[in-house]
Amino acid sequence: MAVGRVTFTKAEREKLAEVLCLLNWVSVVTGGVLLGLGLFLRAEIQRWQEVMSNQEVLYVPLVLMATGLAACGINFLGGKICLDCADANRFLRWKLVMVPYVACSFCFTATVLAGALLCYSVRGQLEESLRLGLRNAMRHYKDTDTPGRCYLKRTVDLLQMQLQCCGSAGYQDWFQVQWVSRRYLDLTSGAVLDRLRSNVDGQFLVDGVPFSCCSTFSPRPCIQQRLADGSAHFNYDRRSRDLNLWRRGCHQALMDHYTTIMQSVGLIVLLIWLFELLVLLGVRYLQTAMENVLLLGDPELQSDGWILENSLAQTARYNLRVIKNLGKCYQADQDHDPNMDRQEAPPPALKVHPSAS
Repeated sequence: MAVGRVTFTKAEREKLAEVLCLLNWVSVVTGGVLLGLGLFLRAEIQRWQEVMSNQEVLYVPLVLMATGLAACGINFLGGKICLDCADANRFLRWKLVMVPYVACSFCFTATVLAGALLCYSVRGQLEESLRLGLRNAMRHYKDTDTPGRCYLKRTVDLLQMQLQCCGSAGYQDWFQVQWVSRRYLDLTSGAVLDRLRSNVDGQFLVDGVPFSCCSTFSPRPCIQQRLADGSAHFNYDRRSRDLNLWRRGCHQALMDHYTTIMQSVGLIVLLIWLFELLVLLGVRYLQTAMENVLLLGDPELQSDGWILENSLAQTARYNLRVIKNLGKCYQADQDHDPNMDRQEAPPPALKVHPSAS
């Protein structure tokens, strides 16, 4: 029994073809939207790529960009096909193309859904990448003279100022790394040498933070040195310290930033998928209805259209049999010994003439 069987008159088939033609042209625009979303997401990821440990999350915008380009091409062709399918005679020109077109549309629609799901599932991978990347960027913050790392200081400073954050989890993270370059240290000073000798791995660790951690809403000049010593500054307590520096860590700030973007993009892509699914179902109905018109031989008659010609269970069993048969054919080709074909045929049996007996 067919799934989703619907009976169409000639006028209804023509109306369906016209509506699908219009929807396909709208889908070309949605394909452009997908492409734009992919480009926007790629630009946002590359904006702070220096504080990411890997660039694997870039496959999400690449999927959206490829899907957007495919949508423009498939739906542009689909608009022409649906317009011609309103007439049975013109449908004959596209009859052999319809099945591949519907199959490509199905794969494209599935890819749109995959792109929407990727926007929501990439959070864990992005979180780990930012955690490791921020820790690495803070460790090399001082390496302004090292090729490949000379721009890390600028990137981290811009990140902390623009997103109003400090450190990875908080400003105390700066206490655990040497963020002051050695060229700014007075190595003839006894205090500096004592600090280098007393700290782990000879690092110059201080209870201070870069100036980019200073809050623009601070009611007093920024205090960024000797933060652990409450008596080092006049009228300095925990409350004023929280007002003086950005309280939020950059890891959480970046996660909030990207989560908002990913959720918004994912919602838009999901809406586009629902729209493309509607177009796909309409095209499938139009294809089956027009094929049945050709079988009836009279374009004026009513014809049935459906989503699947058989039930879901029958369709699944049929496709499973096809896959198994293909596997058997492949196995038979593998087991076949080509050397057997080149062996000499056995000599023919000797025939005795009757007169010789």
